[in-house]
Amino acid sequence: MRVASVRRGLRHVGRRLGRHSRTLFAATAVLIGLALGGCSSVGGLFAKAPATAYNLSAAKDFPKRARAARGQLIVAEPTALGPHDSEKILVRPTPSQAATLGDAQWEERLPKLMQARLIQSFENASRLRAVGRPADKIATDFVLVSEVRAFEIAAAESAAVVEIAAKIVNERSGRIIAARVIRATVPTLTTQGAGAVEALNEAFQKAATQLVLWAEKVV
Repeated sequence: MRVASVRRGLRHVGRRLGRHSRTLFAATAVLIGLALGGCSSVGGLFAKAPATAYNLSAAKDFPKRARAARGQLIVAEPTALGPHDSEKILVRPTPSQAATLGDAQWEERLPKLMQARLIQSFENASRLRAVGRPADKIATDFVLVSEVRAFEIAAAESAAVVEIAAKIVNERSGRIIAARVIRATVPTLTTQGAGAVEALNEAFQKAATQLVLWAEKVV
């Protein structure tokens, strides 16, 4: 289809319309002309902006320690399914629906980012003698394994929700010596961008604080 032929046809139809309709028709003709003759220009006008990358913060505020630091712990990378095992930030319009923020993402895969911030949370609490990753080769019998059950904006609840299923395993025997499901929520008025991420970050800090205080009693 040639652009010139299309425009001649549009002018012919336009002469048969009233003044108001001609104005609307002219605007339509411009858009069609752009679509036929300059698709790259249209693509440039509507090009999607790159997503902003966000970080998580480790928990910092802990009650005063009542006893000397003891125990050593390995923190394994949390397991996660679907969009949680990526850089995507999850939003649930309803409990049975899932979407992701198009204008924001985590700066690293969520499980890897969580592992790093959980280790820092333990270090900030100063309740264990040593904490690290499996690759750090710390001599310890205790390993913290966890699963990300929720890390999302629940639109129906107007809240950021973080839920972690945590287990402390005796590495030598393979036995689970303690287990707990930790859930934290933070109210949010937005499901977009920085406001949503801030609420998720606060919910994570609350969950990390609970996890550290629980684990230090077991190790």
